[in-house]
Amino acid sequence: MEKFLKVTNAPITNALISLNGVKSIGTASATATTVVIKYMDGTATTVTTAAQVVHEVYTAISDAAEAALVTSWTRPMYAIALPKAVTSIVNA
Repeated sequence: MEKFLKVTNAPITNALISLNGVKSIGTASATATTVVIKYMDGTATTVTTAAQVVHEVYTAISDAAEAALVTSWTRPMYAIALPKAVTSIVNA
């Protein structure tokens, strides 16, 4: 079952973040500007935003991932607007 977060306030409207094979979601500090989603295959998605306040972007992504994964298989995308302005979403 394919699942994605659809980031509605990304520079490229409705950018997708895959939730398939997620190994970890992390950020370097409470005020970091990036949240990194690492996958089992060694790739990663980096979400860059304005500086966080108390891990708010990390928490939003983590909570949305959990909520998305328990939704019906007929809803492959779960919409989320992050609490800080999104600069970029890079899949590598």
